[in-house]
This record gives sequence, structure tokens and C-alpha cells, in this order.
Amino acid sequence: MESYFLDWANLLLRWVHVITAIAWIGSSFYFVFLDSSLTPPEDEDLKKQGVSGELWAVHGGGFYHPVKFAVSPPQLPKHLHWFFWESYSTWISGFALFTVSYLYSASTYLIDKSKMDWAPATAIVVALAFFVVFWLLYDAICRIFGQRKNGDAIVGALVFVLVCIASWLACHWFAGRAAFLLVGAMIATAMSANVFFWIIPGQRTVISQIKAGQPVDPIHGKRGKQRSVHNTYFTLPVIFAMLSNHYSFTWSHPQNWLVLILMMFAGAAIRQFFVMRHGYKLGRNGNPLPYALVGVAVIVGTIVWLRPASVAAVSSPAIVSGAAGANAASAVPPSDFKSVQTVLEQRCYMCHGAQVQMKNLRVDSPEAAKQHAQAIYQQVVVTKLMPMNNSTGITDAERALIGRWFEAGAPTGP
Repeated sequence: MESYFLDWANLLLRWVHVITAIAWIGSSFYFVFLDSSLTPPEDEDLKKQGVSGELWAVHGGGFYHPVKFAVSPPQLPKHLHWFFWESYSTWISGFALFTVSYLYSASTYLIDKSKMDWAPATAIVVALAFFVVFWLLYDAICRIFGQRKNGDAIVGALVFVLVCIASWLACHWFAGRAAFLLVGAMIATAMSANVFFWIIPGQRTVISQIKAGQPVDPIHGKRGKQRSVHNTYFTLPVIFAMLSNHYSFTWSHPQNWLVLILMMFAGAAIRQFFVMRHGYKLGRNGNPLPYALVGVAVIVGTIVWLRPASVAAVSSPAIVSGAAGANAASAVPPSDFKSVQTVLEQRCYMCHGAQVQMKNLRVDSPEAAKQHAQAIYQQVVVTKLMPMNNSTGITDAERALIGRWFEAGAPTGP
């Protein structure tokens, strides 16, 4: 029952997290597009009001005419919409999902004893420290270098180095799947912290100054804009890290930290193309196509690098029958299934046996092993996902034994 309720919690939290993330990222992408597409106002009345840019757009059968006041409008409207709950809801739901999926079962999903054999409490504390330490270092970099000459380039380079270090540490300390998600959650935490500590407080200060009739300090808008731009470059790397848990060929690779860095770099480069393309159309900057080409080239190079070695095709046990099945079975000595059964008993029965059937799967009988041979082969030999984080210590020789058994037609007896 515990596993059943955890699955429901995982599903519902994931649902909420995806919905709120769509809302947050969508609004972020829209405002980056809006800023990049604004043109100086042509109407003299708008100029007198202090409008710095305007845009005409058509959508859903209507025409829209948003304008931007660079510092402050002549007067505050009665109703002012704030964009912050999208960010906060995304982080809260994401952290809750990370807690249910990884922290609650740290010994199973977070810890890989072949990397770091530490207690669950220690692993949890270190994982949470990634969120705090990354934010503090990132924030310090922005404070120290953000307002200097070439500050954006310096901050970008230093943050990239910081992300590389964090990725290397996470992939060497935690299970691969958890490491990728941890890095993504770490960056997403910094994104939400930007909203909480900088963007919204700066906007509140500006509004307070307007209401008090005081001159508005433009530094608050500049700082908020800087952190908002950082967030838009973080989005594609974070999305990749979050999606990667479904694709074991990324995080199970021996150099998984490099895979993560390359794919996040590619995402940021491609995002740069989309950020600059609207300005390019208006003649404000050069052609951003090289950024997209670099991002695509990195992805293609990574795909080629990770391609699996060619193997001879084998027949699935489900379709081996008749004389072919007899020949296949005879290729494996009758005692081989006893060896396979011993491996399954030692490595798999505790989660897929009589007492516990995770994912409603049992392999504790010859008939069940035969029935699920394809899944066993895929999970144990091909992707090496099971046992989860190799918690039961299965060896490469035992994986190879199961592979030979499957390729011979998954025989279960003499």
C-alpha cells in the first residue's frame, strides 16, 4: 500500500509540477520575446508618457498593443498583475516531487554504493546542500561581477564553470539518474531564488517609490532584468536534466557528467539563438544562427559518441518455438537456468518475489522468469537499470549469464 500511495503522490505532484512549469517558462519566454521585439514608439503621446518600446501583435482573432515603460509609468494602474506564483508553485511542487521520488527512498534512488557508501541521512543533507551552496556562489558571482565592464560575459563564464563542477561532483557522489535531476533542481532553485530575492523585491521597491512620489532608482529594474535573462538561459538545461531520467543511456554512461554538461551547454546555446533572433530581425544584433548551429553540433556529436556498439541480433524467447526453440535451448546447458535462478534469488526476489512485487512484477518462478525474460534482459543486461542503483550488488558476470540465458531462448529446465 505504501508503494501504491507513493505512486499516486508521484503522479499528482508531477502533474502539478509540469503544469506550473509550463506557465512559468511560457511567461518567461514571452517576456524575453517581448523585450527583444519592442520598437521605439511612434505616437507622440506615448513618447511623452515615457514609453520606451511598443509592439503590435495579433493572436486569437484580436490585436494587442503592449507598451513598456523603462523606469516607471506616469501613474500606477488600479490592477497590476504580478508574475511570481508561477515560479514559486513550480519550485514547491518540484521540491515535493524530488522529496517523494528520491529523498524519501534515498537508499534506493539517491545512493549508489559503488560511488559513495554513505548513510541515507548524509546523502540527503549533501543533496540539499547542492541547492544552497550553488545559490550562494551564483548570487555572489552576480553581485561581484554583474555590474562590471563585460559583466555579463564574466558572469556567464563563471556560472558555466560552477555548473560543470557541480555536475562532476553530483555524478561522482550520487546515482546517475538522481545526479542529473539534482543538478537540474539545483539550477531551478537558483531560478526561483532569483525571482524571490531579486526580481520581486526590486519591483516592490519601485512601486513603493512611485506611491511615495520619490524618484525611481533604475538599478532595481536593471538587476531584475539581469536575473530574468539568466533564468531564460537556465530553462533548456533544466528541462533536459528533468527529462533525462527517462533515458538511461544518458545518466548510465561512465562519463555521465560530461554528457550532462554537453547537453546543458547545447540547450543554452540554442536558447541564445531564440533570444537574439528577434533583435536580428530588427537590425539590433548580428545573425544568431551560429549559436544554434553550435548547439545542434554538440547534440549530434554527443549522439554519435553515445551510440551503442553493434551486436548480433537475437531472437526473443516469445517467438522461439518448435525445432528452433529446441536448438536454442540446447545451446545452454540445463544447469544454466539454475544459475540464473540463483542470481535472481540473490539480486531480484526481495523486490520482485512473494513478499514484494514492485511494479506488479514477480520473477520468483521458472514460469514467471520465462514470461518476463524480455523485460529482465532489457533492464538487467541492456540498460543495467536493475537492480536499482545496483543496491543488491549484481556483478557483470551475473549480468552476462542472464544475457546468455535470454539469447538462448530463456530455457527453464532440461
